[in-house]
Parts: sequence; C-alpha cells; structure tokens
Amino acid sequence: MREVAFIKQNKEKWLEFEQAIFGKIQKNPDELASLYIHLVNDLSFAKTYYPKSKTVVYLNYLASQIYQKIYKTKRTERNKFVDFFALEVPLLVYQYRRYLLYAFSIFFLFVGIGVLSGKYDPDFARLVMGDQYVNMTLENIKDGNPVAVYKTGSNWGSAFGITLNNLYVGLNCYLYGIFGGIGTLYILLQNCIMLGSFQYFFYEQGVFWESVRGIWIHGSMEIFAIVIEAAAGFILGASILFPKTYSRMNSLKIGFKDSFKILISTMPFTIAAGILEGFITRYALEMPNWLNVFIILSTLSLISFYYLIFPRIVYKKLNLKK
Repeated sequence: MREVAFIKQNKEKWLEFEQAIFGKIQKNPDELASLYIHLVNDLSFAKTYYPKSKTVVYLNYLASQIYQKIYKTKRTERNKFVDFFALEVPLLVYQYRRYLLYAFSIFFLFVGIGVLSGKYDPDFARLVMGDQYVNMTLENIKDGNPVAVYKTGSNWGSAFGITLNNLYVGLNCYLYGIFGGIGTLYILLQNCIMLGSFQYFFYEQGVFWESVRGIWIHGSMEIFAIVIEAAAGFILGASILFPKTYSRMNSLKIGFKDSFKILISTMPFTIAAGILEGFITRYALEMPNWLNVFIILSTLSLISFYYLIFPRIVYKKLNLKK
C-alpha cells in the first residue's frame, strides 16, 4: 500500500486519537487501551513500509501520548510529584533528546568563541564583565584569593539573591524561545561567551585551578541547568517553526506543555546551585583539593545522570513492559 493511501485510510482514526489526547473527547481507560493497540499496529506497519517517513514520527508521538494517558489513569494513588520527576520528565527529555544535543553543541561552540576572544583581545574580558569587576578580581588575585567575590554578603542573603537571579536567567532563556528559538540562542550566546572569557581571564592570570575549585562547585549544576533551559527554549521555538502534521496552534500547545515541564525540572538543580554558591563556594580555597573535586564531580554526575542517562533507562524500562 502506498503511504498516501495508508494515511487516507486511517486519517479519521488518527484525528480521533488527537482529540482523545487533547481532552476534546472523553475516553475511559479501556477505550484508550483499545486506541493504543490500534495505534501501535499502525505504527508497526508504518515503520516497516515507510521507515523514514514523517508518518512514523507522528504516530510514535501519538502512541507515546496515549500510553502516558493510560499510565496516568492507572496510577492515581501514586505520588504525582515523584512521578513527574521519575517518569514524565525523563520521557520528555528522551523524546526531545536531539534538542539537548543542539543545546550542548551550541554551548561548547560559544564557550570556545569566548575563550578565543579572550586570548586574542586583551581587553575582551573588560568588555564583557566591566572594568569594575575585572579590577576587583585583579585585586583579589593579588591578595591570594581569586574567588573572594563569593565571600561578600551573608550566607543566606547570597544564596537567596543568587538563586533568584539564576532562576530569572533560566526563565528568560526559555521564554525567549517563543521567537523561533532566536531569543534563546542570544541569551545562551551572552552567557557562554562570558563564561569562556571569564575562565580564560583566570588562566591568563595564572590562577586557573583556583578558579575551577571555586566557580565549578556551584557552576556544574548552574551551567548545566542553563543548557537544559536553552534546550527547552529551542523546543518551544521549534513547535512554532515546525508544526509537522499539527496546526501551528496545536503544535505550540504541545511544545509549550512539554518544554515547560522540562524547564520546571531544572529548578531544583538551580536552587541547589544557589545554596552551594552562598554557603560552600566562599570556603572553596580553604578546603582540601580532594573535597573540591569530590563536590564538583558529584554535582556534575548527578545532573548528568538525570538528563543524559536516566531518560534512556526509563524509556527502555517502559518499552519492555508494553
């Protein structure tokens, strides 16, 4: 059967699936299960005969959404908060994993641009961070504590202010994705170039290791979270630019719902990074090296596992149960 005929034959049924997903038609769990079986059969047929077609992508999305609806209905007594982080977010991250790849690729590219700019333009750090901040940092380096800026203010005051600022940056990075992802790209560019030039500045001053010991205690989760927030912004932008088989409005609704959940998932990591910056980073150079490295690797491993490894584990586990 030709693909056009296959689509024409099943179009009405698939539209019914869409209406069930968006709540326009109320279906009980048994009806949803029946729809799911039919849809999986169509998906298997499409994968066999039209493996590179957009029809496969479309049917795969419908199947995953209906499966989640069925699963949610069957787990009403489970903890919704736990399910959100242990099931919904990992499945979404796996579904949109290519956007994480885009975000990380762009991140490393822009950080590299920041490093090269700092290397070949002696005044670039001042341009990015301002004369006052650079002069203050140079004074701190002379005094033997390059990251002394993190000692200013009280523990609680610093943690609270830093956390609010980081949440604000992450929210902006996401929301500006509404402009087709260009706004997200711009904010990521700003932060990455600042990070690259900032780290090269410390390298140039001969205190690179000291800066790593201080900055990356909180920076591992803070920066990683910003990259995930950028990926969420790209998902939002792509839902407008590439609606696929949906209307642009329905595509935006799906993109916003999915990407916003991913954004929410970064907030605990951002808050934890703010607490570390307010309470721990100020003592970074007074700690033994092994403790610095342990904290950095532990925080980086935790957030890396959650966004890069755990989604695949959840996806494979659910597929085995089907």
